[in-house]
Amino acid sequence: MRLRAAAIAAPCFAVLLAVSSCSAIPEDWRTPAFLKTGQEEVDDRLPEVSGKFGTEPEVDFSGKAPPQEQVSGVVEKGDGDQWTAKGKAEKTQSTYEADAPILLNLGQLQEDLTESLVNQPVGSRVLYAFPPQDPEQAQQMGQPSPEPGSSVSVLDLHERYGESEVVAGEQSSDGGGDLPTVKQNGHDRPDITVPEDTDPPGELKTEALIEGEGPEVKAGQQLVVQYTGVQWKNGEEFDSTWNRQGSEGVPATFIIGDGQVIKGWDEGLVGQDVGSRMLLVVPPDKAYGDSAGQQGAPEGTLVFVVDILDAVNSAPPEEQGGGSGGGSGGGGSGGGGGGS
Repeated sequence: MRLRAAAIAAPCFAVLLAVSSCSAIPEDWRTPAFLKTGQEEVDDRLPEVSGKFGTEPEVDFSGKAPPQEQVSGVVEKGDGDQWTAKGKAEKTQSTYEADAPILLNLGQLQEDLTESLVNQPVGSRVLYAFPPQDPEQAQQMGQPSPEPGSSVSVLDLHERYGESEVVAGEQSSDGGGDLPTVKQNGHDRPDITVPEDTDPPGELKTEALIEGEGPEVKAGQQLVVQYTGVQWKNGEEFDSTWNRQGSEGVPATFIIGDGQVIKGWDEGLVGQDVGSRMLLVVPPDKAYGDSAGQQGAPEGTLVFVVDILDAVNSAPPEEQGGGSGGGSGGGGSGGGGGGS
């Protein structure tokens, strides 16, 4: 599949279900065909796609002559009509079977790929048709040898997030007392104040500042979050999705409950509801431990405010490719909670 999940380091990314087929288009089709918004009819030179949004589609290219120029159109926009086909191509990869959407970083893709997604409404189905991939180029990019022939990818756009995205709702609690106080400042970056002359708790503390109404987060899912982390001992911020150089306000994503992040996050976020803003007070043994300073990580008890924007299923380990994490907070594999 040509479109891979990538580390979140750009102003917008999308949650999609996708299927790819190879050897599905005539070998002499050398011009990519991309779908754009604002067109009422599908170009009849594109492959036909059938199936309901959110279910694995079928692709039919039979009787199609290869175009001599770039072709564009919309397969299905929002609740648009379905398409009928007489056959299906050879499937090479699909996320529908495991119901495990990819988290696609739009900022790290070529413009001719992203232009078909950026202005599409959620609920749209987008079709890409690619010419055969150069095996030597794939090797230089560290990718496995491509399947012979041309390929088609069909993507269903389930959700998308942009910079400075936060959960909806008003705070029902601001913490306080023996816990840090969190001010909402509208739907924006939270302001965290650690209580003075107060010893930190000896165990993990969690509190929902905004109570979400989404599904419960399960171990092994991919989370999409905004977060800020400060040290209890001095109240200084050591990491935040809001001020990372070059990606200010861009959500982070990682797999929860399998050790990709610190124990305080795995234990404190699994079981919470999507749409919640969580206050986490994480003791050293569930953060970076006694040797945090030697690792270049923040020391002592840590305080996080985390907006849980979404939780989606992740692919089985053998199917995971480019990884959906990176830049993840709370000590993710990208080094997120270790200070920036």
